[in-house]
Amino acid sequence: MLSSGKKIELLKIIAHPVRITILEELAKGVKCVSDFEDFLELRQPNISQHLSLLREHGIVDYYVDGRLRCYFLVNPFVPDILKLLRKDYHQTLSRPACCPVTRKGVYPGDRKK
Repeated sequence: MLSSGKKIELLKIIAHPVRITILEELAKGVKCVSDFEDFLELRQPNISQHLSLLREHGIVDYYVDGRLRCYFLVNPFVPDILKLLRKDYHQTLSRPACCPVTRKGVYPGDRKK
């Protein structure tokens, strides 16, 4: 089980547009760096840096097939996070009718931001 500190660290590592895209693709199956080059429009060294960081934090790993490094997900927390990020929320949570402690006060409704 991941501690709160480890979860926070993991979220910080994941929280990058390129790494999210890489993880989304790895959730579909094993990919090589050249596979990522095709749709990320980034150069191989840049992609390798992201994969290296993900590997250092135990999120992905790889095996060697000839000259290719084939990456795959290893952290079971990641598919759950990705699923949550894909979820589309159409409404907010309901507002309280009053303060649960004092039982006074009334939520004023929509506020100007």
